[in-house]
Amino acid sequence: MLPVLSTHLFLKQRLHPGLLETAARCGAQGVEIFAARQHFDYTSREHVSELAGWFAFNELQPWSMHAPLWPDREMGRAGAPAVNLVHAEKSRRIDAMDEIKRALEVAEHIPIQKLVVHLGENFDSFSMRLLEYATTALEHLGAFAKPLGVRVLVENLTSDFASPEHLMTILDMAHLDQIDVCLDLGHAHMAPGVAEAISIFGKRIAELHIHDNHGVRDEHLWPGDGTINWTEALGAIKALQNPPAAVLEIGYNLEDAPGEIPERIQRAFENIS
Repeated sequence: MLPVLSTHLFLKQRLHPGLLETAARCGAQGVEIFAARQHFDYTSREHVSELAGWFAFNELQPWSMHAPLWPDREMGRAGAPAVNLVHAEKSRRIDAMDEIKRALEVAEHIPIQKLVVHLGENFDSFSMRLLEYATTALEHLGAFAKPLGVRVLVENLTSDFASPEHLMTILDMAHLDQIDVCLDLGHAHMAPGVAEAISIFGKRIAELHIHDNHGVRDEHLWPGDGTINWTEALGAIKALQNPPAAVLEIGYNLEDAPGEIPERIQRAFENIS
């Protein structure tokens, strides 16, 4: 599995080459850039150019980008609405699509290969109406991403609508063969279970989000600090025909001592290899 570090770990900081160098020194071969404006300002030509220049002369891959969840620099704390591709209001769906496309245009300068997107929010239940909205959004994003050399991945969430079973229903019913899956192991641990999620998604899994929790809430802990059975999970993952990228997606609010973070990253990659 390709070891990839999500910059979600550094979400409180501006993403700069020093953080990318830290990822490379700790064993990552790629990064997933988390598109939050206070961290990575995808609307800033200067910020995008700074990172594009670094990637051009270094071996670390800009493997993927996580689509924005909020359109502001405060992650909604000042009242901005969430980026929601399946919102009941058409204007909100259009705004969400525009925001994600704005971030995706970064691929013209930074050669990301994948875009990870969320469908809806944690309280959403499955319905034919949301299925229609999701199908339209994924078709549109897939068509927009293809000329940029990017493949869209849809991530399982903790909601009923974005469960592994219902995401596969969406992909199969709409014949969305150009869309693959990012399997979030922490979300799957909460429901329906990691092994079952792997079984449901199977060959559609192109990437994993690796973090831990205690099965109740989305804590984004280091692997081994929660209750996921990693021996069982890694065994099921290694049985897949095509090994997915392993993206370490650790919480930015765990308050690890800065000096301990590089060692924890390196140890996590060693434990999941």
